[in-house]
Amino acid sequence: METSMTPRQFSQRTALPIAAVALLMASSLPISAQSFPSGTVRFVAPNSASTPPDIISRIISKELAESEGWRVVVENRPGGVTTIAATDVLNQPADGNSLYAMSVPSVAAPSLLPKIAFDLDKDFDPVIKATVSYNVLVVNPSVPATTVAELVALLKSQRDKLTFSSGGFGTPAHLIGEQFKQQTGTRAQHVPYAQFSQAIGDLLNGTNAFQFITILPVVDLIKTGKLRALAVTGPKRVPTLPDVPTIVEAGYPSLVVEDWTGFAVKHGTPKEAVTQLNAAINKALQRPSVREALGKIGAEAAGGTPEQFGRMVGDQITHWHQVVSDAGIKVE
Repeated sequence: METSMTPRQFSQRTALPIAAVALLMASSLPISAQSFPSGTVRFVAPNSASTPPDIISRIISKELAESEGWRVVVENRPGGVTTIAATDVLNQPADGNSLYAMSVPSVAAPSLLPKIAFDLDKDFDPVIKATVSYNVLVVNPSVPATTVAELVALLKSQRDKLTFSSGGFGTPAHLIGEQFKQQTGTRAQHVPYAQFSQAIGDLLNGTNAFQFITILPVVDLIKTGKLRALAVTGPKRVPTLPDVPTIVEAGYPSLVVEDWTGFAVKHGTPKEAVTQLNAAINKALQRPSVREALGKIGAEAAGGTPEQFGRMVGDQITHWHQVVSDAGIKVE
């Protein structure tokens, strides 16, 4: 004979089985269905402290900690033309907790170091393009050129006699310099430096003639006449150097070059984690305080979808492979 059961009795009788089933289901769920992040979120920067990717990672991570309540750290893993940082991320679980801070050197690395042990396009999943910025072409005041056209004419008249500097092989200054030579039909010797300050020092004392360089560190040097700015590499003038023409105005539209920073995670990271990261960073990039902080280093907030960033990375890999190949650059 069946007996009826009160709601209280039902609750008591079924509480333990339901709890056990719920626990079993939670333990069997894929990472994608569980809470993200599962631990501290690491932004792994392939550059030393106080460089643009490092500063940008810190600006965004600070906002994520405050607005999302996440535990966030920025770790610097410089060296190996960004491959040390990339390898660090690939050695972590594919859970989205470790992000690789990418920039122009990241997409040039496969061409500069063809024996690297990973495939940038296949071993990483794109998250977001975070920022975009531009470089400025500067010359030592002793160089008899006040425009890009005059510098091109000078370089053509003194083939391989003038030098341009950079912070090392594969840096934006190096790669943009090589593209400049290719597209203007000029010749100049590349002089790489291990320290940014050394490159600036030898530019100031006239050891080297010119350099493509991030804008912020040289604004005061330009305004005080210690360096002469010929053009910025963007399609429009920048607020910090309103009197400096663009490379387009200078007559070289093909030399518009973005210096960007974006983030990627290890391939196989659950889509839900990538979606959460993308949404959180997009939201952070809309904050006035974040935009102001980025503006102080000459960067603009970008944003967008993982798919958009992925397409851009693919295009950039192709573009810089051609530049590296044409220049015959080899890095041991």
